[in-house]
Amino acid sequence: MDPHLLRTFVTVAGVGSFSAAARELGYTQSAVSQHIAALEHDLGATLLLRRPVAPTEAGTRLLEHAGPLLLRLDAARADIARLLSATTGRLAVGVTPLAMSSRLSGALADVRREQPGLAVSLRVVGQSAVVRGVATGELDLALVAGPAAPSDPLHLPEAGPLTTIGVAEEPPAVALPIGHPLAGRDGVRLADLGDARWIDAPEITVGQDRLRTVCGYDGFPVSLRYEGTDVRSLVTLVAAGHGLALLPASVLEEACDVVGVAVTVPRMVHRIEAVHGGTRAGSEAVALLADRLTDPARGDAAAVRA
Repeated sequence: MDPHLLRTFVTVAGVGSFSAAARELGYTQSAVSQHIAALEHDLGATLLLRRPVAPTEAGTRLLEHAGPLLLRLDAARADIARLLSATTGRLAVGVTPLAMSSRLSGALADVRREQPGLAVSLRVVGQSAVVRGVATGELDLALVAGPAAPSDPLHLPEAGPLTTIGVAEEPPAVALPIGHPLAGRDGVRLADLGDARWIDAPEITVGQDRLRTVCGYDGFPVSLRYEGTDVRSLVTLVAAGHGLALLPASVLEEACDVVGVAVTVPRMVHRIEAVHGGTRAGSEAVALLADRLTDPARGDAAAVRA
């Protein structure tokens, strides 16, 4: 399967138009049509309806494979580039909203003092983009955060041979409005809130599918979907009664109109991990940042305050 044809197919399916895909890819519309026809001939199946443009059943199934396949191809190219490249003089760091901490800002300050000519960029990105950014070489290192069992690593998408390092842990808590019936409790079983309304914030915190998996309970209905990366906005939505959210306890300590109740069952921690390619030549800045992030003298990470 030619990856160029596959990438064209994904683009057409995403934008729902042959002409729009041609503009995005820098091809002629005729070339896009030829790519789709060649891929359909190769697979022996019609992948796209033409009027209106939409994936067929076979096309929908191929899309499920296409994202991971193309990511691994991009990751392989970036991995080889890391092996062969010299020092770039830059350090591009990505951080998910709940991984932004004083630990990171202090570690970056150390790196900049030791390498004053280094061009440093910091990008706050959603959960879905951060690992992809490291895998494809857009980011040199990223911090990701989320809940996990005490002995388990974070549940991250498969994106090739990346190095993951534990940075910090703290207890997770369920964010409840002050007037919630369970707001006065010291702890709560997550499954006891399986029938409550939850906010789906995929770029910030764990999704409902993951909650169902860890609890073994087919519940956690979504009342509102928040697609931003601002933690304070999510906490404000919880306070207004739009639904609950699972967040690190430190985020909720100084929040107004919201109470954080510890999760007692299942046993969980909110973990921050550093992810990087691990093979880049001349990666002194990456190695130094990873070393400073995992320095025990820095103590636990202080999560972004709501």
